[in-house]
Amino acid sequence: MNYCKNPINHTKTETPQAWSGYPDILEVLSRQIKERIEKKGSCLLAVDVYPGVDEEELLEALCALQPARLLNMREALCPKEEFAKRIAPFLTDDRVFGRMYFGTLSDFQEEEKLESLRRQAREVAGLTIVFGFGAGSLLKTDLLVYADISRWEIQLRYRRGMTNYYTDNPGEDTLKKNKQGYFFEWRIGDKQKRGLFDSFDFYLDTNKKGAPSMAAGDCYRRALTELSQKPFRTVPYFDPGVWGGQWMKRVCGLDPEEKNYAWSFDGVPEENSLYLEISGVLLETPAMNLVLYRPKELLGPQVYARFGAEFPIRFDFLDTMGGQNLSLQVHPLTDYIHNQFGMSYTQDESYYILDAQEGAEVYLGLKENICPEEMIEDLKIAQTGEKPFDADRYINRFPAKKHDHFLIPAGTVHCSGSGCMVLEISATPYIFTMKLWDWGRLGLDGRPRPIHIEHGEKVIQWDRQTRWVEKNLVSPVYTVQETEGYKEEHTGLHELEFIETRRYEIKTACPLDTCNNVNMLNLVEGEAAVIESPDGAFEPFEVHYAETFILPAAAGRYTIRPVGETPVKVIRAYVRTPENKRA
Repeated sequence: MNYCKNPINHTKTETPQAWSGYPDILEVLSRQIKERIEKKGSCLLAVDVYPGVDEEELLEALCALQPARLLNMREALCPKEEFAKRIAPFLTDDRVFGRMYFGTLSDFQEEEKLESLRRQAREVAGLTIVFGFGAGSLLKTDLLVYADISRWEIQLRYRRGMTNYYTDNPGEDTLKKNKQGYFFEWRIGDKQKRGLFDSFDFYLDTNKKGAPSMAAGDCYRRALTELSQKPFRTVPYFDPGVWGGQWMKRVCGLDPEEKNYAWSFDGVPEENSLYLEISGVLLETPAMNLVLYRPKELLGPQVYARFGAEFPIRFDFLDTMGGQNLSLQVHPLTDYIHNQFGMSYTQDESYYILDAQEGAEVYLGLKENICPEEMIEDLKIAQTGEKPFDADRYINRFPAKKHDHFLIPAGTVHCSGSGCMVLEISATPYIFTMKLWDWGRLGLDGRPRPIHIEHGEKVIQWDRQTRWVEKNLVSPVYTVQETEGYKEEHTGLHELEFIETRRYEIKTACPLDTCNNVNMLNLVEGEAAVIESPDGAFEPFEVHYAETFILPAAAGRYTIRPVGETPVKVIRAYVRTPENKRA
């Protein structure tokens, strides 16, 4: 298998400027500082950071610049006790779910302390460094460096004991750390970052401890702009789980010594990162930065108008091949997720069966004429350990084979059974899974996995029973068009969901068009394919089996053809709009 775990997006920016390692980075900054001090006698350097950046490591490196004064933005924050009190209502007591915070960093800063920092920054000759989250907004600076980190790396550091921002919680439950990141820190962090995109002089990648990379701000911005016009892949990541399987080990070239791999994000810009190659230097940057900086080019005007600077489609893998059932679960309706958690849209989804073992099944929808009160009562009894939940009494099971597609609009009880390799195609709010029953298992941390019957019972759509499910949600495939070169099939999603999916069986070549709408695709069969621009707008882009790739709206027309003579299959997802809903 040729699955690429480290896809690099090569850039052709004019006058590329990028450096790796602290010695070269500090040398570049030193030259810039020296020029300004020679010109006016002082230099104010701001180093803004995303929450999760290793501030101690970065501060230690910056001290080599020998600043006359070093000011830390944490000095402007309210006391930690007050900070914790203000965010508590948004974090709640739940291990997983909080409420979205819509404010900014300034909500936790004190104006007198900010003014003191501004005064100190103005009064010292030589080099003054203002450091920390929010430094770029304190006052006008001579130089601005933005230090960044991916969300996946942040989560890995949480596991190793890193605390949340301005919070003393090294031993905290990792799920609670992730919750604080998801509902609070990353929200205010993205707002701060987005306000600095057009002004930072240097972009600093701090994903690898002790080994940063840096690019000139203009160079970095041009690289993102270039990427918003052509096909690209995000950097996938993989993680074990209590129900995990063995398929991804083989196909994706993962560590065979690991017990299992349960899931992978390959195509989730909110979580995944991008590798940018700039003048021989590899820069890792959150894929969300592309969404924030070039939303119209990436998403298209109608998708941007509907969702704003958010990437609404998500592809990920769920591997139960040689593993166990997923948890029995349900996702909240839009009204519920908005009122309860502050999200504007919900996690509608589908299971595309990339591969399956003999006898594989999917749990989907309720059986006819069940009693909701009895089912909820049995779920609650199962949580006490008195007796297991009898899923077969209440939930349908459908055989699952390769290339089946099961549609799962929010409110539908579901889970993948063992023996499936699922390509999950869904809306992006991925954290809102109300587990109803987890087959009596403990998590990898030895603790019971979170169960949310109290939420689930409020969103289950009790009329989604066997006959309705069979008619509406089980592999509703029909042919849209067929030529000598390819066949196009409609595979979903349900009319309640905003995502459209099409599958293409390509013998020679298949012409497509983004129609000003972001396209997300995966090569679901065949060794390799090439994506080409008929008018040369971008260079040919090769993808391999099981790889997810993105065509920005601005890419326009493109063609997919197999590498070699063997036909390939591609699944394509995009947002339904008035322009394309009749296609």
